[in-house]
This record gives sequence, structure tokens and C-alpha cells, in this order.
Amino acid sequence: MSVWSRIAGAWRAVERGHDAVFTARWRQGLRREARRQEDTLRALVMLESLGIDNPVAYETLDLVPYLVADLHEWHQRMGRESFGDPGVCC
Repeated sequence: MSVWSRIAGAWRAVERGHDAVFTARWRQGLRREARRQEDTLRALVMLESLGIDNPVAYETLDLVPYLVADLHEWHQRMGRESFGDPGVCC
């Protein structure tokens, strides 16, 4: 076994230990916060597409194509079986 492979193996062990000690405890909370932030962004973009003024309209307009892909998951999590006009989402 070469020196570099031993170093790489030791580094992977350190990464696993770091993950177990510092990240694993808060992973669920981190995911919840990330989902909340994504939902806020989706809501802002959706409001803008419906014609409601948005203070950061110029920046969020460029994000619409990227958010269309996960709109289905979002509206189901919000409790709606279908969303929008036919052809928009479902």
C-alpha cells in the first residue's frame, strides 16, 4: 500500500468522524431550514409570475426556468393535489 493511499484513507476516516460529530446531529434541522428557504424563493418567483410586484424582480425572473422542474414537489408539499393551468405543472 502506497503512502498516498494511506493518507487518503486516513483523510476519509477524519471526514467520516467530522460528519458524525459535527453534522449528523443537526442534519434534520439543516434540511428543514434549507427547504424553508427554497419554499420562500419559490413563493417569490410564483408571485412574480402571477403579476404581483416583487422588490427583487429583476434577479428572480432569471430563476423561473430552474424552478419549474421542482414546482410539482413543492405544491404537493403545500397540500395541493394539482396546481396551475393544464400544461403548467400537472
